Amino acid sequence: MGKILAICISEKKGGAKDEVPEIELIENFGLKGDGHGGNWHRQVSLLSNEKIEDFKKKGGKVRFGSFGENLVIEGIDLSSLPVGTKLKCNDAVLEVTQIGKECVTRCSIYYAVGDCIMPREGIFARVLTGSKIQKGDEIYVL
Repeated sequence: MGKILAICISEKKGGAKDEVPEIELIENFGLKGDGHGGNWHRQVSLLSNEKIEDFKKKGGKVRFGSFGENLVIEGIDLSSLPVGTKLKCNDAVLEVTQIGKECVTRCSIYYAVGDCIMPREGIFARVLTGSKIQKGDEIYVL
């Protein structure tokens, strides 16, 4: 079992996101109001808080959303989950579709904080079942 520590969105792709206290996950779309939403395999990005804390210990000055992640999760090693794993939060069900990502060029996040851990540590999912979620909600691996 894990816990949602932060929910982050932005209207545009390719940069840091801002925290919101709650959000609606929309089936086959992603997070309501987020620029990465749509009918594709990377509707929601997730990052383990433990990986963010490791980055901070190395001197990185970041906040939740700095890496462009939608959900910050504590208590689950997300990057170890295989593609196809399902996660449940309230009535929402997410399916892991990709582990990490390839960055062809250095993004604005890299230049702002000196590194981007999303390509190595982040995972991506699509929304199988929508629901409202909020900061502090529990999230489970099914």
